[in-house]
Amino acid sequence: MGAKTGFLVYADGDVPGLLREVGTADPERTAEMMRRLHPGREIEASEGATLRSGVYPPEGTAYAASWPGVDFIGDQRVMIDRPSELPEHLVAASAGRRLVLHAMHSVVDWLAFAVWEDGRLVRSLSLSPDSGVIENVGGPLPFELPYWAGDRPVVPWPDEDEEPYPLPFHPLDLGEDALRALCGFVREGRPEPDDIDTDGIRLHGYRVRAWEPHEGRG
Repeated sequence: MGAKTGFLVYADGDVPGLLREVGTADPERTAEMMRRLHPGREIEASEGATLRSGVYPPEGTAYAASWPGVDFIGDQRVMIDRPSELPEHLVAASAGRRLVLHAMHSVVDWLAFAVWEDGRLVRSLSLSPDSGVIENVGGPLPFELPYWAGDRPVVPWPDEDEEPYPLPFHPLDLGEDALRALCGFVREGRPEPDDIDTDGIRLHGYRVRAWEPHEGRG
């Protein structure tokens, strides 16, 4: 797998439903959102991207879009080991809304995702085979249940003599199901008929000197 993500979504309701209805994101509205989330920082417009590539921007670049009811920000700086430590001003911006963080890195099989409702963290999970479960806050969401029940084990390649996988499931497999359930699309694997067309959604690009993250995986 080669999937990598690092992004936030703020939404007034169900993220997949809202993303399915978006059109062209207004550049001024999006720039205002970026200034609001990065107060006092210098923000410079740069080349944009589609949602497909925008979920994991190059280092130093952010991809963003603001539509009525939903805002998206792709930035490697949100790829932190413990989502519960997301900078407070970014959490505070979700007052009255849902906030979703999704981050994964295929090189180390690491996954982290989190959901806040009206600024309150309701679920956070971060894990990798090397570090084990780094953070596990709140009860598993419905799409997680088969994984924790042992129904999605990592099956070794035939005729390979190797140690059992150190986790009961592969984090990137769960990461794809988390993407679909929370945001309505996937990075890898077979798309389903109602998955969002990520090539059809354009994001604006920015370079921004923003907050310093906690040590993460980006």
